[in-house]
Amino acid sequence: MSQTIDIRELNERIERQSSFVDMLVKGMDEIIVGQKHLVESLLIGLLADGHILLEGVPGLAKTLAIKTLGELIEADYSRVQFTPDLLPADVIGTMIYSQKSEEFSIKKGPIFANLVLADEINRAPAKVQSALLEAMQERQVTIGESTFKLPTPFLVMATQNPVEQEGTYPLPEAQMDRFLLKVVITYPKPEEEKLIIRQNIKREKKTVSPILKPQDIIEARKVVHDVYMDEKIEKYIVDIVFATRFPEQYKLEHLKDMISFGGSPRASIGLALAARAYAFIKRRGFVIPEDVRAIAHDVLRHRIGLTYEAEANNMTTEEIISEILNAVEVP
Repeated sequence: MSQTIDIRELNERIERQSSFVDMLVKGMDEIIVGQKHLVESLLIGLLADGHILLEGVPGLAKTLAIKTLGELIEADYSRVQFTPDLLPADVIGTMIYSQKSEEFSIKKGPIFANLVLADEINRAPAKVQSALLEAMQERQVTIGESTFKLPTPFLVMATQNPVEQEGTYPLPEAQMDRFLLKVVITYPKPEEEKLIIRQNIKREKKTVSPILKPQDIIEARKVVHDVYMDEKIEKYIVDIVFATRFPEQYKLEHLKDMISFGGSPRASIGLALAARAYAFIKRRGFVIPEDVRAIAHDVLRHRIGLTYEAEANNMTTEEIISEILNAVEVP
């Protein structure tokens, strides 16, 4: 009985403290037409303290989305355009020698911001990608002999263009695993596109008023940690991830030759963190199986390797995840 009272109290508390979510979504909607999934994913990344890899053709408001979010939470925003001639120093910073003072001074790079957009990350060589991903993982940067902590909250949204593969350096699997979510965004609906045309023809620049401070996001993260996750949900998450590794144990024998490698323990952690953040966004104090299912594709799609056989049969990771979700018993 005390458990239900605790849950009820927790539910009420989280409903109160998640009220800003609606304000943020409303603020984003005023600037960005459609792209609900992108907006939701950005909020999950912020609240679960994870980074996002975005895949979509150019012109789908990826840059605008993260810039608007930065303005809404009064956070520092920076954008790095990744190119084949980019150097790690261009991202993290470097040491500059001053002839006047006859000593080196440190010039910090664009990575020192709350929200960093790494545009077309697959255009830069591995050295630059690894410098960025080290900063993402360690939340700190070393320039010369000095180590600097990155600001909090710190979120990297990296984009890659799925169409143009010429002159790109695909991200290795170990680096892909660093991203909490891989979000695939598609074209807007016809009605949404009409609105986009109207907005751009008017050329009225809408101003964004800050709703929150970065500190509010840090406080909200503490509340997200309090979202209740039952042992049955934990088992459900583990079952989903194990089904990507050993599909035959879940009556999915036909997938055994389609998967070259399954999700790592980071996949399980990612599912748990993102499900909690999703429950918080839906203003609920506990995680339900639907929360896990809602974020499963985004958390797992970049963590499952396909075999040549799967590619020959035109099997995608999307289909594999859907089959696993349909086969694993829901608590």
